[in-house]
Amino acid sequence: MIQLLPMALVGGGVATGVNLYRRTRSKRVQRHLWLLPDQARLETDQSTASPLATAKATLKQVDDAYQGYVRAQIDPLFGAARMQQLEEMGVQGERMVLSSTEKQLNRNIAISLVVVATAVAAGQAMVPIVLICFPLALYISRPILQRAHHSVVHERRLTTSVVASVNAIATWVGGFYVAGGLGFVLYYLAEKLIYITEDNSRQRLANIFDQQPRFVWALIDGTEVEIPFAQLQVGDTMVIGAGQMIPVDGVITAGYGSIDQHRLTGEAQPAEKTVGDPVLAATMMLAGKIYVQVEKAGKATAAAQIGEILNNTAGYQMAIDSRAMKVVNASLAPKLAAAGLAWLLVSLEGAVAVTNASFGYNIRLTGPLAMLNYLNLAARRGILIKDGRSLEMLNEIDTVVFDKTGTLTLEQPQVAQIHLFNGSQAETVLALAAAVEARQSHPIACAIVAAAQAQDLPLPDFNDSRYQAGYGLTAWIEERLIHVGSERFMELEAIDLPEEVHVLQAAAHAQGHSLVMVALDDQLAGVIELQPTLRPEAKAVIAELHNRNIAVTIISGDQEAPTRILAETLGVDHYFANTLPDDKAGHVARLQSEGRSVCFVGDGINDAIALKQAKVSISLRGATTVATDTAQIVLMDTTLQQLPALFTLAGQFNANINTGFAVAIVPAFIVTGGVFLANMGLMGSLFMYNVSLLAGVGVAMQPLLTLRAADDE
Repeated sequence: MIQLLPMALVGGGVATGVNLYRRTRSKRVQRHLWLLPDQARLETDQSTASPLATAKATLKQVDDAYQGYVRAQIDPLFGAARMQQLEEMGVQGERMVLSSTEKQLNRNIAISLVVVATAVAAGQAMVPIVLICFPLALYISRPILQRAHHSVVHERRLTTSVVASVNAIATWVGGFYVAGGLGFVLYYLAEKLIYITEDNSRQRLANIFDQQPRFVWALIDGTEVEIPFAQLQVGDTMVIGAGQMIPVDGVITAGYGSIDQHRLTGEAQPAEKTVGDPVLAATMMLAGKIYVQVEKAGKATAAAQIGEILNNTAGYQMAIDSRAMKVVNASLAPKLAAAGLAWLLVSLEGAVAVTNASFGYNIRLTGPLAMLNYLNLAARRGILIKDGRSLEMLNEIDTVVFDKTGTLTLEQPQVAQIHLFNGSQAETVLALAAAVEARQSHPIACAIVAAAQAQDLPLPDFNDSRYQAGYGLTAWIEERLIHVGSERFMELEAIDLPEEVHVLQAAAHAQGHSLVMVALDDQLAGVIELQPTLRPEAKAVIAELHNRNIAVTIISGDQEAPTRILAETLGVDHYFANTLPDDKAGHVARLQSEGRSVCFVGDGINDAIALKQAKVSISLRGATTVATDTAQIVLMDTTLQQLPALFTLAGQFNANINTGFAVAIVPAFIVTGGVFLANMGLMGSLFMYNVSLLAGVGVAMQPLLTLRAADDE
């Protein structure tokens, strides 16, 4: 029975009563307040407001307790491992909190359940359902009605909100509160699942400013003074020592330094810089001490400009709907047309039955559920997929582009060879260098120490180790002076270098290798040659990608020779060297313009724009914050080992979704035919819908059942 009259009476009576009470109460309070002194008026004002304030405070406490319960007890059921990984990727381990959107979804689910329970209880107690359920029904319908209005009036298109609003109006008007409440539980549960599978964490894509120090050392009137970073002006002179991050762009006015800038420029080896050389923000001083005249600070630096470009670059996933939602949206117009025809030819209940028919609509619930299960399966394997749509798009990838430094190679190089001079022995040269470098933490020092440890070489004791004004260390060992450092450092210390050393330096530079020279007293004892360390899994991973008919390209900011050698070693046909950050994204865009579907794998600030440009973006845990924030997928074990497994998982997900589509669509045709041919009602439609839904849920849960069986074995 259609209950329009009771609803109108209830709604009109409530509205009239509320307005009359407000006017009467306002006049009475104002009349009494004129007779009281100011303080008494204030106290009376507070007392009249206290019942409402108390009610609001109580509701807030109840809501906070409910949201806390959902966060602690319910949300982990959607994937505790993935939740933990998302929290680990937050700034300084910051624990993610529920957003206002997710809180409202939780409230709507709870109120929908209240509608169902109230309708059942009111029916048993012979109480008019409309008096209790209608206000709650309006509350949970309001967001859908608002979105439907926006879709029709502003976007001029049909969406799930439009169909849901039509279904809601018909359901409430028809008095089907139990069925309507259950429908809204499923609707908002689907909304929550969709929200969880998308990347809704706080975006910190360009927050490289968090790395800026609060205080810096500046040279003022010839004296080194510590000042707040915010007071630093263009033209000031900063003092930067070993181990410090350079926070500005500028030029060196005095001193010498070895600077690691691979995360910004992609250069594998530290750059040796002296007076007149430029330095860049977000790079690291490894050794030495420099005085830098500030040219750019804050948002004007090159690193900040990358962040600005990044914020202004539209991410590929922003324009992507998941495939499940595409199918749902395509079925909306036929469903509404069939429902309208059923209303004319059969009945209102028949029309509601048709709107409840799936036509793939329950894939809106089972699709995100399947996606969430695969995201959790990936999390169990050490793969954090922040946005589920990227798992869908992996099936379309035909080209994987790797950044070179830090992605295909490790940050720490390895000792390739030791060149000997003046009758020295390799073990002696390596042991002396390792002893002097043992207390340093930069990658080259760690590589030398690791090589000595691998040979079980005893390290001699030393004293008076210190940085000189250059690129190296000096120390006294058994009353002999040891120098360990670069070619320029040796020249500054007046240590004679034979012509062979200059030839070695040129050859090493061409190959992307580094040379560390070791001198004993005033004579060169040896030269340690270090080469980039290839990730042990890189060759096998690229071979697996080739087996899947996926093309592989390397992009690097490093020089041509080392990039070419790496490509040849890994069996990669295409590479780009000497590439600036903007150009990396340009190479990705050119590949896309040629019809390629590109996945980019990178780890540096200089990779962020390319990561955002690509269809799918992957980074490694431990990479720069900008890279891991930009990437849709993060390999949590800090290696490339799981990359082939990720593509396998994407293929399995695609097959699961295809099965889910078939299960979702077939019952809809049965319901529609039943309405027109057999006068099927709402309960029959709900029965078929729930059968289809249960079957779809079974398909969606299949990956977790498989995982559980594997764990049991």
